[in-house]
Amino acid sequence: MTAPTHIRPALVIDETARLLNEHYVFPETAEQLAGLLQRRLDEGAYAVDSAEELGRLVTEDLQSVNGDRHLRLKYHAEPVPAEKGAATLAAMRRDYDTSLGGAPRVELLEGGVAVVELAPALFPLEWAAEPLSAALTLAAGARSLIVDLRGNGGGDPDTVAFVCSYLLDQRTHLNTMHWRDGERREQSWSLPHVPGARFGGDKPLYVLTGARTFSGAEELTYDLQQLGRAVVVGEPTGGGAHPREGWTVHPHLEATIPVGRPVNPVSGTNWEGTGVQPDVLCPAADALDRARALAVARLAG
Repeated sequence: MTAPTHIRPALVIDETARLLNEHYVFPETAEQLAGLLQRRLDEGAYAVDSAEELGRLVTEDLQSVNGDRHLRLKYHAEPVPAEKGAATLAAMRRDYDTSLGGAPRVELLEGGVAVVELAPALFPLEWAAEPLSAALTLAAGARSLIVDLRGNGGGDPDTVAFVCSYLLDQRTHLNTMHWRDGERREQSWSLPHVPGARFGGDKPLYVLTGARTFSGAEELTYDLQQLGRAVVVGEPTGGGAHPREGWTVHPHLEATIPVGRPVNPVSGTNWEGTGVQPDVLCPAADALDRARALAVARLAG
């Protein structure tokens, strides 16, 4: 189904501005952004008759103040369900069903080095626990493990903690989420027990990254790096740390607005805007070969 050409930009902008002021994790920035959208509307910048074009223009303006890549007016070719977050879940479900639950590759390379690719997302844990457990349990007996996140665009923080639990030996504080009100905080910990077998916290572990590694996949990388558990190999990641929620503001447009700010217990900060910086910098296309060489050399040593 194609999107209708007729759109009323003023209604979309008014609703998007209202949602920003009510939900964006940085209230002062929300007020600034809402004012910017209104000024741009008054200037005629949004006088378009395409939902896709309006989404592109508004997203550029939303990201112009502080570069928050989770802050978007996202266009959907298919009609967006009215329920909050439903559009994102529908798109994720389609990807889940065509990616073996987010673990499309498990391979044992020569020398006892296993590769587990997690892509294209870290799906909601109620969906992904079984396939992820199966993949990580298969790799548990390897001498070294490479987790490939080069094509992972993010996902569920609970799934991040679930994966970390297979790569650590004991319950560990991973992250603390600070919500908009400044008072409510929520800690994320690895699990004391997991279904299947752990790879554990002692054997060599490498995480592959690229420019497409984003959001929840960045948290997984960052958590393991800050704990000193993994060597990160590849390119700097996308730099999106703030978890977001989505609201329908037009049948084909979803306002995605960050509602929290993560703080790592080791670094005291996060990867917003900067991305996760690799320990071993190389082109993403070369990262697997580079990590494999590092693993073989370390095992030989």
